[in-house]
Amino acid sequence: MQSQHEQANPPTAPTPEIGHEQRLCALVQSSETLMAALRAIRSLGLHSWCLGAGIIRAMVWDHLHGYHEPSSVPDADVAFFDALAPHGLDVQLAQQLSALLQGFRWEVVNQAQVHTWYPTVFGQEVAPLTSLVDGLATWPETATCVGVYLDLDDGLHVVAPFGLSDLFEMRLRHNPRRVPFEAFMHRVRSKRFLERWPKLTLCST
Repeated sequence: MQSQHEQANPPTAPTPEIGHEQRLCALVQSSETLMAALRAIRSLGLHSWCLGAGIIRAMVWDHLHGYHEPSSVPDADVAFFDALAPHGLDVQLAQQLSALLQGFRWEVVNQAQVHTWYPTVFGQEVAPLTSLVDGLATWPETATCVGVYLDLDDGLHVVAPFGLSDLFEMRLRHNPRRVPFEAFMHRVRSKRFLERWPKLTLCST
């Protein structure tokens, strides 16, 4: 994502993406629950990681709908990338997080190993992913392909391979990278996206 540091003479008003990123960071920082989760994940010492998907998407859409009570999110999705990690580390990390911070159902996935189990679980061969960002770029909706992480100095950073416009402009758009359109529509119905957040726009492309 573009940042102000990439421009010699930044505009007086931030570009939409920069504005969205600042807004997302402010929302996360205002949540004691999410900040506690980020600190717990950081304590694991992972090199490349983020907290993302539904827990971030729901927080933003709840805010944009003016909801005072946060939506129930079944999982706290942690993605990381470590090509040298032993198999089974995902489960161990989820157990460590559960011991560190209760109240979440932790889902931890090493994106470097997705291709090893995806055919068994979903019946489809997939190519190995190359990075954390590459992993996020396969998630079913563009607005879901967003994660945040906390550095050692408590700086908050955003990972968003498709940007943040669809998230903040409440566009429910299919990401065709891996999930078929029919599976995307099944998610839309089963998760009741349009009922829970009626201001969403379901995009056909």
